[in-house]
Amino acid sequence: MKNLFLYLLTVAIWGSTWYAITLQLDGTPAQVSVTYRFALATLILFGWCWLHRLRLRFSGQEHLLLMLLGLTLFSANYMLLYEAEKHLVSGSVAIIFSLLVVFNILNNWLLFGLKPDRQVIAGATLGLLGIVLTFWRDLGTINSGSQSILGITLSLAATLTASFGNLVSARLQRRQVPVVPANAFGMLYGTLLFLAYVLLSGATFSFDTSPKYLGSLVYLAVFGSVIAFSSYLTLVGRIGADRAAFTSILFPIVALFISTAFEKYRLTLLSALVITCILTGNVLVLLQKRRVNPEVRTRVLQADS
Repeated sequence: MKNLFLYLLTVAIWGSTWYAITLQLDGTPAQVSVTYRFALATLILFGWCWLHRLRLRFSGQEHLLLMLLGLTLFSANYMLLYEAEKHLVSGSVAIIFSLLVVFNILNNWLLFGLKPDRQVIAGATLGLLGIVLTFWRDLGTINSGSQSILGITLSLAATLTASFGNLVSARLQRRQVPVVPANAFGMLYGTLLFLAYVLLSGATFSFDTSPKYLGSLVYLAVFGSVIAFSSYLTLVGRIGADRAAFTSILFPIVALFISTAFEKYRLTLLSALVITCILTGNVLVLLQKRRVNPEVRTRVLQADS
């Protein structure tokens, strides 16, 4: 039951962040807003750790993993996505990023020997079909030109980077590094890297003081970063990166309903088909109990030692 709660909480929050992000697009550059978001989230996480006296002292090897977490999950993947959206429409980027499910399955298989069963593969196929149907029109904008190829390459690199971040988090948890302190240090390192990226990109450090911007910034930092990342990465540790990644396929359903309520989006028969495909794929995966060969489990533990 706890896994289901974490799953639904992650989906609900990250599905709603798409709308919250649109409230930040009027003046402040997007990459600057993300820097503010992670900086605020970092302060909140360290404050939480201090209040609850959580362990904040880690070995040098663990800090290397925390830096890698910051690089992969809290900075580089975002940077690559922003660069990709300069060459592709956001819908096309969303389709490619939904391949996180596939990358997590393949990486778990190649690196840890966790071979996916047919039910997981069927669920991934249905979920990805739903994503493709959601952004079908955007696919028509992709051509064989150099700009599209660059956008696709950057999107794939962002997705692969995020997948590695999932595996780094799982490894940290197997080393008994708690999720919240790990996220605090990961976001700290990620914020510093993102700050360097903003400075190199020449973006202007402006700050919008309107209630709309401030409200969305707080929501994205507290809910979109602190709570959602903690829930999602806890889920990665509990059910595996391959199954946890199915949350990324379910986000569009929440986004569609929010667009219907606030942006006058009209649900269609195609939308119903999309929702059916995505829900069916998620049900197939969530109802499948994970079975790990004892030899594989030993190999994973040895890799962490």
